[in-house]
Amino acid sequence: MPCTIDQQIIDEIISFHGHDCPGLTIGIRAAELALLKLGSPDETELVAVVETDMCGVDAIQFLTSCTYGKGNLIHKDYGKMAFNFYDRNTGDGFRALMRPDLRNDVDEEHTELERKLAEGTATEADKARNAELYKLLQQRFLDLPLEEMFEVMEPKESVPSPAQVLESLVCESCGEKTMESRTRRFGGKTLCIPCFNAVEQKV
Repeated sequence: MPCTIDQQIIDEIISFHGHDCPGLTIGIRAAELALLKLGSPDETELVAVVETDMCGVDAIQFLTSCTYGKGNLIHKDYGKMAFNFYDRNTGDGFRALMRPDLRNDVDEEHTELERKLAEGTATEADKARNAELYKLLQQRFLDLPLEEMFEVMEPKESVPSPAQVLESLVCESCGEKTMESRTRRFGGKTLCIPCFNAVEQKV
């Protein structure tokens, strides 16, 4: 089944993110899958654990109401196109891994065009072709049935615990208050991470 998210909502997501791109579309479809499998944010206590920091994470925030500040959006810097969703109320969850072959036919050309754009050597024809590939991928990701777009599996980890309010300790170097779980001990002193990194020099 193609994307079921209303175009007006998609337009709002694009406005929220700042631009339209294939990566954003991937996030829209991942969030759509979460809503279909687990339910809406009004009915569930959704948690998203994303294994990438790409554009699509903004779509996940917008559609699932999982945000960094609420502690129900967790980023794991693995560089994988994988998205984990849970319902804290039931303990249900799944991991959706984008199928790697979905863009094989355009990846080599797209990578070369992106390199030229980054270097400032892209011609107008290169720019037009890159935009064409972007549109091709976006439409493909919108049209694909979710089961063809993602491999769905059991999550590798259990549902994350809710965020906790911890005591703040004063860093004995800079004097700034720091959450207890983010402090380090060095030379008998309690230090924040930046101050710890400044003195703990590994050869």
